[in-house]
Amino acid sequence: MNNLALFDLDHTLLPIDSDYEWGQFLVRTGAVDPLQFKRRNDAFFEQYKAGTLDPVEYLEFALGTLARFPRGELDAMHRQFMREVIQPAILPQARALLQKHRDAGDLVAIITATNRFVTAPIAKELGVEHLIAAIPEEDAAGNLTGRLLGIPTSGPGKVAHTHAWLERIGKPLASFERSHFYSDSHNDIPLLSIVTHPVATNPNAALATHATSLGWPLLHLFND
Repeated sequence: MNNLALFDLDHTLLPIDSDYEWGQFLVRTGAVDPLQFKRRNDAFFEQYKAGTLDPVEYLEFALGTLARFPRGELDAMHRQFMREVIQPAILPQARALLQKHRDAGDLVAIITATNRFVTAPIAKELGVEHLIAAIPEEDAAGNLTGRLLGIPTSGPGKVAHTHAWLERIGKPLASFERSHFYSDSHNDIPLLSIVTHPVATNPNAALATHATSLGWPLLHLFND
């Protein structure tokens, strides 16, 4: 494997935000208090879009919500979420882009700020073995405690987690001839800036401006 292909998940490989949609799913199915949860979830989503989100505060909110449910119940809820929300949102263009890199023999990974409970089944559905995501603490029985292990996988944290993962598998970033990172968000500029081939994918306005100024390619995966 001479090349590396990293992918953000939400609004990059998916045309939706899986974390936000998971919250909406909890509201819709009556698993959480609809008014209180939706108000907080919407506020965090607006902060994310504005680039002002405190990732630890958000993750503690999201993981605290998960900690209310026994693991078996959570897993059953997630299977329903996959059927109703995620699988219909996975488009052929995203699968084709991933397959292009697999066919080239690239090492493929998803790196996302969304927690591993929400995203691990999505990565599996997309056929991606390697997932770098926020890690929820679990107790001995596999139930989530509501706490985050380590630092968030967002902004500069994506850089730290990517380097740590590559060190664990014995393939430092510099060992790859070409390294790609596909992302939609200006929050990912730190990681986009250290790969050899950054691709602004379905970019928000801030990333589109930054990418254009640096001559990075823009990929509109879902409407080209």
